[in-house]
Amino acid sequence: MKIQTADSAGFCFGVARAVKMVRDEAAAGRTVCTLGPIIHNRHVVEELAAQGVTTADTPEDCPPGATVVIRSHGVAPGVIRRLEDRGLRVLDATCPYVAKIHRIVSAQPPGVTVLVAGDPAHPEVEAIVGHCTAPCYVVEDEDKAEKLLDKWGDLSKRHFVLVAQTTFLTSRWHKIIISLKKRCTNLEIFDTICKATEKRQAAALSLSKQADVMVVIGGRHSSNTTKLLDICQEQCPSVLVEDAGDLAGHYALLSRASLVGITAGASTPVCIIKEVQRSMSNLDNINNDMTFEEMLDQSFKSTYNGEKVTGVVTSIKPNEIAVDIGTKHAGYVPLHELTDDPGAATEDLVKVGDEIELQVVRVNDVEGTVMLSKRRLDAAAGFEKVMAAGETGEILTGIVTEVIKGGLLVLTSGVKVFVPASQSGVPRDGDLNTLLRKEVQFKILETNRQRRRALGSIRAVERARREELAKTFWEEVEVGREYTGPVKSITNFGVFVDLGGVDGRIGLTDLTWLRVKHPSEVVSIGDVITVTVKDIDTENKKVSLIYKKAEDNPWEKIKEIHQVGDIVEVKIMSITAFGAFAQIIPGIDGLIHISQIARERVEKVSDKLKVGDMVRAKITELDYERKRASLSIKALLLAEDQEAEASMAEAAQEAPEVPAEPAAQEPPVEEETAE
Repeated sequence: MKIQTADSAGFCFGVARAVKMVRDEAAAGRTVCTLGPIIHNRHVVEELAAQGVTTADTPEDCPPGATVVIRSHGVAPGVIRRLEDRGLRVLDATCPYVAKIHRIVSAQPPGVTVLVAGDPAHPEVEAIVGHCTAPCYVVEDEDKAEKLLDKWGDLSKRHFVLVAQTTFLTSRWHKIIISLKKRCTNLEIFDTICKATEKRQAAALSLSKQADVMVVIGGRHSSNTTKLLDICQEQCPSVLVEDAGDLAGHYALLSRASLVGITAGASTPVCIIKEVQRSMSNLDNINNDMTFEEMLDQSFKSTYNGEKVTGVVTSIKPNEIAVDIGTKHAGYVPLHELTDDPGAATEDLVKVGDEIELQVVRVNDVEGTVMLSKRRLDAAAGFEKVMAAGETGEILTGIVTEVIKGGLLVLTSGVKVFVPASQSGVPRDGDLNTLLRKEVQFKILETNRQRRRALGSIRAVERARREELAKTFWEEVEVGREYTGPVKSITNFGVFVDLGGVDGRIGLTDLTWLRVKHPSEVVSIGDVITVTVKDIDTENKKVSLIYKKAEDNPWEKIKEIHQVGDIVEVKIMSITAFGAFAQIIPGIDGLIHISQIARERVEKVSDKLKVGDMVRAKITELDYERKRASLSIKALLLAEDQEAEASMAEAAQEAPEVPAEPAAQEPPVEEETAE
């Protein structure tokens, strides 16, 4: 008879973690109580009871002053509150995979309908339902799911979220998904079946298809164990044993088998598996060169952390790939261990059947899994390249992947090199995020082989490049030569432009013909502009530049437009104590002296004029040499007065003479006579 063990069997991470927490608390001398059996295995429970660990069914049954351990199944929030209300110390051993489901369902708003694929009577499912604030329903299989959907009729306006009990049958899970997808147009699926459970079920299914008899080791009340038994029974005769003592009733069946397969539930510790192994090894009809104990030991044979292995890609998922490394372990590479690129897709990086070199990161003999890394192996080789570059001064190329406190992380050959902000080449007041996802060149300043760290400088490369460019610049520069470059910085009095290794300065008066308060009104940092060399100071390595163009000189333009004596409409730009400045054309403001504002004496300019006013004035002066212009409103007004007087005089001369009317005669006065 040949005996073969499933690739994945025995204690899972969550159960092992919970048992260890209880043992540690008991070893510390504390009063420990578990809310329900910490594990569905009577041997472990009896062992813990011998150490003083008790079991309670409800929070109210827990002894006063005890440390209450929540088992890996988890509990509803209300249960925790009941324990804390009693003043009990709570130690939460909820499996991280289960806790993840709690976070998913508790985050759903009231408008979402949560569906849980699982056993409604199982403690884990009860806890999941307890964390739901949205409407929640448990479905055991696709039939139950269909009947539930039938109750609601129109499903188009419903938003469904589907999660699964961590130990749920994967075959049943996929059937539920298929059923729901046919009818639910807005369905969000979270595959929350535990990785170890999935691997354990897949391994049991594969082995049971080959075996004549399957032996499933685990507690009779363990959900994941009974599911393993269900999987195996569909393929071949299968028996469930809790320990070696249960084998006695199955010797006849086992002895007739050519191949006996072995698997174990998540609640089954290695010691129980080996106890069963020793009993089976004593069967008279076992004809193997290797005992079952040896075979079991081989199935748990461990590789070691840091080991370099060759693996073949067997399956690809969005967040990880499965790899066969030639041992009984189920190898997997998480996406973050496959590449440093968070935006990369697994299917774009590898294909099923690809053979890749990997490094062992973590071996879990309890679960029968091994986490592997391609990224770390690549980084190890890459670090040697980085070390060599530090010694030779070689310039490396990399991608800025992160902006962190104090600097940048640049990825090159699988190695993340830290570049301090001071070595980034970004100005002190600049934004490091401008370099994110950009390709940069840098030099290695410092390495630490023991800590596998490297310090780099982008600035050093830039400085060396600028020094080379500066050398060429000073050899070729001359007054009147044009250069094109980006604006590097702006001050109150000018602008600095990168001419290629050398920064040239544009004074405010050489920046524009227009009247501006600050250079930022004309250019911005990063603008690429063309400038002309105005002056060169070779000794002090300074270059003065001109940005404004001669053809834009407003004093040349005004010659073609206006002359002294022209009447123009102007805009008041500023007010002073002695007058106001008004824009004749852009770049030329003329002074309207206080004495030239009105006919009468003006005491205060602001009484007559305001900034922004449009007024008519006469150009009284255009001094091209001194770049001065004068205007007069008064001259225009006086001219208008003179014109008016002249018009009145002319009108008077041209008017016809009108003859005078004769004076009216008074009637004669009669003389009075004396009577």
